[in-house]
Amino acid sequence: QVQLVESGGGLVQAGDSLRLSCAASGRAFSSSAMGWFRQAPGREREFVAAIGWSSGITIYLADSVKGRFTISRENAKKTVYLQMNSLKPEDTAVYYCAAGFYSDLRRRRPDYWGQGTQVTVSS
Repeated sequence: QVQLVESGGGLVQAGDSLRLSCAASGRAFSSSAMGWFRQAPGREREFVAAIGWSSGITIYLADSVKGRFTISRENAKKTVYLQMNSLKPEDTAVYYCAAGFYSDLRRRRPDYWGQGTQVTVSS
């Protein structure tokens, strides 16, 4: 079993930055991709970003965050990051980390989910 634990959420003002972290632990972590999703109240869970775990290459970045968010990973720490700059009120959501095959992430059916971390951006 793999556990994903997010951290770094909080309350910020529009234009500020935040960095979310997701640490993976557990037996035989071998997911091929990790990603971030977000869900605002009353809305569907949105696929935000994904990165190849071995390659470190960004596989996916939603149009809504391009130019503002970047995804990266640190293999030694089994940690993936989401750097969020120029935050907007519409970025307010619970952000979830996920791991699995990229095709499963695209279908919103990853092998593993984190518990989520709240990001609130005030105007």
